[in-house]
Amino acid sequence: MVKEAAANCKDGKMDKERYLQEMYARNPPGSLAALRDKTVGIAGLGGLGSTVAVSLLRAGVQRFILADHDRVELSNLNRQHYFHPQVGMEKTAALRQNLLAINPFVQITTQATQINSENLGSLFADANLLIEAFDSAEMKRMVALRWSQTYPDRFLIMGSGISGYGLNNRLSASIHGRIVICGDQTTEETAAGGLTATRVGLVAQMQANAALEILLNGSCRC
Repeated sequence: MVKEAAANCKDGKMDKERYLQEMYARNPPGSLAALRDKTVGIAGLGGLGSTVAVSLLRAGVQRFILADHDRVELSNLNRQHYFHPQVGMEKTAALRQNLLAINPFVQITTQATQINSENLGSLFADANLLIEAFDSAEMKRMVALRWSQTYPDRFLIMGSGISGYGLNNRLSASIHGRIVICGDQTTEETAAGGLTATRVGLVAQMQANAALEILLNGSCRC
């Protein structure tokens, strides 16, 4: 049925509804309806951001605001949700392409621009919550400060401590008001530690899972 619906998805609303119902048939009952009008902002589309986007789309989120100024590099492919033919593309365009390949009805706003303290609020003004997915500690601090000042009632989900591999028991999520921090929260990114799809992916899934709980329940127990 999904294959047939996908083939006919241009024919009208009924085909769209059929596609979505079939695709999300195994998701928690009622979750698709609850997520239809929710928008997730993702600041940074690397290993964390690209993985979070794919997971939340599969979980039922139908609206995204994606922002990043970078292009896909070959070295990104060890942990980021991109593919060899996309090397050289803007990450916003490449991730949009990949999300549409999963769900052709997803609504995506892309911002291929450098995020800073001046434009963060306007870029993600329509987002119900924001995923922070930067490598730089300086950028993380900026996002935490600016988002909390601009939208004190909206959640921010951050990643901290993603380098290396193994040590699953050191990963956790903590809540600080409307800020949720996922990762080991101590390890700094270093050349010696490296970045692996396994550990980066775990933290990204923690972020996505926290976001889903917030979107569906209004809070996070972590």
